[in-house]
Amino acid sequence: MKIVDLRNRIFEKNEELQKLIKRSEMEIDEYEESVKNIIKAVKEKGDEAVIEFTKQFDKVDLTPEEIIVPFEKLEEAYDQIDDDTKWALEVAIERIREFHERQVENSYFKEEDGMILGQKVIPIERAGLYVPGGKAAYPSTVIMNAIPAEVAGVNEIVMCSPNPNKFTLAAAFLCGIETVYRIGGAQAIAAMAYGTETIKKVDKIVGPGNIFVALAKKNVYGAVDIDSIAGPSEILVIADETANPEWTAADLLSQAEHDELAASILVTTSEKLANEVKDVLYTKFLPDFSRKEIAEKSLNNYGHIFIVDDLEKACNLANYIAPEHLEILTKSPFDLLNKIKHAGAIFLGEYSTEPLGDYILGPNHVLPTGRAARFSSPLGVYDFVKRSSVIYVSKEGFERVGKYAAKIAEAEGLEAHKLGIEIRKDI
Repeated sequence: MKIVDLRNRIFEKNEELQKLIKRSEMEIDEYEESVKNIIKAVKEKGDEAVIEFTKQFDKVDLTPEEIIVPFEKLEEAYDQIDDDTKWALEVAIERIREFHERQVENSYFKEEDGMILGQKVIPIERAGLYVPGGKAAYPSTVIMNAIPAEVAGVNEIVMCSPNPNKFTLAAAFLCGIETVYRIGGAQAIAAMAYGTETIKKVDKIVGPGNIFVALAKKNVYGAVDIDSIAGPSEILVIADETANPEWTAADLLSQAEHDELAASILVTTSEKLANEVKDVLYTKFLPDFSRKEIAEKSLNNYGHIFIVDDLEKACNLANYIAPEHLEILTKSPFDLLNKIKHAGAIFLGEYSTEPLGDYILGPNHVLPTGRAARFSSPLGVYDFVKRSSVIYVSKEGFERVGKYAAKIAEAEGLEAHKLGIEIRKDI
């Protein structure tokens, strides 16, 4: 993990910083053709291709009848998990649902002389959730993707997960998901986007995955909507001399354990804290850490501690990086909130550790990565609805505005547009 002194320096020109923010610009050419071939095969051969790729990549041999996990298996999985985990999942679902219910949008109408103008908010009909599977357990991913869709009023929510374990299936059961397909990878994305004999086409696909899943989502966009093309996880911590070095180090490590490309960044005004945090990470936490190999690669390649002149500059640097997760561990964290423009989620104060946001608080943990927080938002109810404009114009209303529209059509040289107006009345 590198300590970089940015005091009295222009951070945009720092090579280490540029390397950090460009880490997700992956060399994708070697994967792109394979993903396109998988999608093409699924479109043409349906279940046959899905089964073939599942056997090739996941080492699972399925029949068409085995693609769908029987619903009773979901309930069995719920019965198999311990009571404390059941209760934790139920509390999480309740809190996440309550938070997302505040995001519900309403249709509205505006009346003026001779016109009714409005917007109708309509939930999409079918949503497809992608949840990584196998040895990993991601019940939180199920919950964070399913609950906003449910609150939005999506009629049918299905899930794809390769060889899902009992925790993933139990979460699906608790979220009311009735259809789970035991498939993964680009073939699962293609199947949800285009449909097969067994798998019905959806309208939107959400959820994280590896490079093949991300590229598949990119390539099917247009046939269906997608949430985003997620990159590696990242956390940025703004801290002053009052921050606890062990707590700070633990929060940085919570992202480093995700994968080798994850970025853990500390921005601090205290050189003393910078050295203490690095020391805690490497001498106390990493030696016996169960995911040491992954975390150490992440910290060595993309872990950075930036020392800055003041908290104003710390906020400017955070806005430039636009992190997925931003923690503010300072004496007065709320004083900095208005200075933050770009972050997926903002955690204020020493007890607001990022892992709480991953599981239990209520706000969604599906967040923009790779600087996308400059222009996008956390997953929410608004991602599962669409809006239709509603327009009614009476004869009186037409007489009020028609001549202006005709004049603009004339300026644009669109004769039929002007005709469509003038044919209704001599203007």
